[in-house]
Amino acid sequence: MYVKCWGARGSIPVSGPPYNRYGGDTACMEIRTSDDHILIVDAGTGIRRLGNQLLKEGRLHYHLLFTHAHWDHLMGFPFFRPIFTEGTTIRVFRCPSSEGYAESMITRVMTPPNFPINYSDLKAKISFKNGCPDPFFLGSMRITPIRLNHPNGGCGYRFTENEKSFVFLTDNELGHRHAEGLTFEDYRDFCRGADLLIHDAEYTPDEYGTKILWGHSSYMDVVRLAMESGVRRLGFFHHNQDRSDTDVDRMVRNACDHIRRHNSSLECFAVAADMHFYL
Repeated sequence: MYVKCWGARGSIPVSGPPYNRYGGDTACMEIRTSDDHILIVDAGTGIRRLGNQLLKEGRLHYHLLFTHAHWDHLMGFPFFRPIFTEGTTIRVFRCPSSEGYAESMITRVMTPPNFPINYSDLKAKISFKNGCPDPFFLGSMRITPIRLNHPNGGCGYRFTENEKSFVFLTDNELGHRHAEGLTFEDYRDFCRGADLLIHDAEYTPDEYGTKILWGHSSYMDVVRLAMESGVRRLGFFHHNQDRSDTDVDRMVRNACDHIRRHNSSLECFAVAADMHFYL
């Protein structure tokens, strides 16, 4: 399994020197399976660069999966060049909900006056396939959903192939249980033994005290989750729009100091745009 991040920023894209290393694009992940399926997770602004790369490679067939329908996870879709290219096929999994949710997300973002080109005028052939709420497969990869602690709901996922697992939990608040969410213990069990966990870590502990109910986690709660679930590598994700590279580095140093004090072997880092992993 190959995993690449095309955007790790939260809420709104940013630009400028303070954000050069971790990047300013919003959420978009690419997964390539061992049998060469391409899965795109979320369509934040990072999907624009991904689309350019896929066209350069001559790749026109993809699967698309959403975590939820908030704007920063959708806003890049109209700028994904393959949708304007003849021969492109995209199969969208019906997630987080199984009944028309994915269809409405895509069509709504391209409904006038939001965008000048209608969804019906796209050259790509887009179809929809049942996914959530039960586990489902993309080729040799098993995809297991879990409900997120986030306003308006959503799904995180565990991707498993060849006995390796990647867990992606963006926009997940570990310090509060929302109406459709689960407990800390549920997420701990879901992450158990994963080779790679990428998790929302938008806030410092001090910031989180005034941001409870906003749907995002303190990075120290995320470290606790990773240590208790025995994951091998932890990546901080959904960086706050005002968080500079220097401030992100400070969060990682504090987390690593905490991990060392507890004699844990957990590897902790912040996810940057263009960072990739082989599992």
